[in-house]
Amino acid sequence: MSRVSLAGLCLYSGRYIYTYKGFMHSLAQNTPVHSSFNVCHNAHKQQLAYLLRKVMANNSLVGGEVLRLQNKVRVILVQVLVMMFLCINFLLIVTFFRKECFYTTTRYILFAVTLLSDSLMLVMSDMLLIFTHFKLAMQVWICVIISVVVLLYNIVTPVTLTAMTLERYVAICMPLRHSQLCSTRSTMHCILIIHGLSSVPCIVILSTFFASASLNLYKQHKLCTVEMLILYRWQGHVRSAVHEFYFLIMVIIILFSYVKIMKVAKAASGEDKKSLWKGLRTVILHGFQLLLCLIQMWCPFIEAAVFQIDLILFINVRFYNYVLFNLTPRCLSPLIYGLRDEKFFHAMKRYAFFGLYKRNIR
Repeated sequence: MSRVSLAGLCLYSGRYIYTYKGFMHSLAQNTPVHSSFNVCHNAHKQQLAYLLRKVMANNSLVGGEVLRLQNKVRVILVQVLVMMFLCINFLLIVTFFRKECFYTTTRYILFAVTLLSDSLMLVMSDMLLIFTHFKLAMQVWICVIISVVVLLYNIVTPVTLTAMTLERYVAICMPLRHSQLCSTRSTMHCILIIHGLSSVPCIVILSTFFASASLNLYKQHKLCTVEMLILYRWQGHVRSAVHEFYFLIMVIIILFSYVKIMKVAKAASGEDKKSLWKGLRTVILHGFQLLLCLIQMWCPFIEAAVFQIDLILFINVRFYNYVLFNLTPRCLSPLIYGLRDEKFFHAMKRYAFFGLYKRNIR
């Protein structure tokens, strides 16, 4: 009798049907299966156990191959998205540097800062993804340097968005002081302040890492991830507390600016009213961009909860979080901002069509 027919005879006995998972669980736990299964000869049981183990091994191999293929497709998809987003950001950066009216105006300079920091984050996060996919280990001290850059510029973008909101607040609510407060020199100082403020969470995380890590750890070879800096659970809590404090302050600033601009817009009339409402929509856009950054900061909490439920679900959720809240906002938000600005939009069209589109921009 073949093993397949033997399995059918032994698994189907009278009115009872046994699944191979249930049977293997009984074998693993050394507990007797239902008495109706005892009609099978001991030799038949051994052959059946062999067959079931083989089926489970084949299923594991097939599942592993499917998972590996899925990971390859996802990595290729990410490469396509990263290249596409970098090309769009490159077009926006070229447009910025080709016109003097852009790199001498505060809001355009801050816009360029977000473009550069987002492009750097796209490159760094994609590089870490490739290293992880191909299991390329590196010494921990090198990974620490890479992580510092990632941590820093992960905060630079939302802080810059907050500075852009304050610039709109000054332009609308304090127009007589705008040229003084938002000069090119002041903007350069503002960029230094942005990087200084953004480095505080990075310094806190590094301090906790240096206080907890042994000297031998720095020479070890490991897969590089930013999460490697979190050695103990309390370090994760400290990082979360600092990020949440930062985002609370930024949300308060954006809401304050929104309320003040709305009051001025309601009191204005004619062309001034139209211009003020446009500034108000810009503040709303900055709030939306900040919301995407905030969701990105909450992703590790969501992933940690999903990890306790199912590993495959955790992998899927982490991939979609990476694409939706890490990659996409770093391109779409700057692109939307550039398209909304009429002056920047026409300049971008000119360079996108290699000078075929002609329009005077001052």
